[in-house]
Amino acid sequence: MLVDVELNHYKSEYFDSLKEFSLPEEQEQFTALPLENLEAANEKYPIVILNNRKPVGFFVLHSSARVNDYSDNPKAMLLTALSINYSEQGKGIAKRGMEQLKEFVNDSFPTCNEIVLAVNKRNIGAQKLYEKVGFQDTGQRKMGKIGEQFIYRYSL
Repeated sequence: MLVDVELNHYKSEYFDSLKEFSLPEEQEQFTALPLENLEAANEKYPIVILNNRKPVGFFVLHSSARVNDYSDNPKAMLLTALSINYSEQGKGIAKRGMEQLKEFVNDSFPTCNEIVLAVNKRNIGAQKLYEKVGFQDTGQRKMGKIGEQFIYRYSL
């Protein structure tokens, strides 16, 4: 039951829950497990999706030069590695988390005015999720490690 979905910056107290994440193989090809992206680095910000204060989802926001591969906007950020722990999928958590993205980014990164991302052409579920919460397909395409990527943007 969804009661309280919120976004929060990664804290070490979330580590044990995030290391328990699992994804089926067909989903793992499109994203990365949280432990692969936990290191907060310069211009890389791990974000946790909480449901009832329990970490159930994860993604990373980037403000590095990597953003330039997806947008010419100097105020854009790149979203990568979105995942919801398999045991928590199907509850609307990803949608609820992404619906909070605009407010979260406005509060945490006030100079950002656009979020961009790449989604694999075969990852229909992710495409539908992003479109439902306001991302738009830019029409741009990139080749990724496992095939064609659609470039989406979300104006803040």
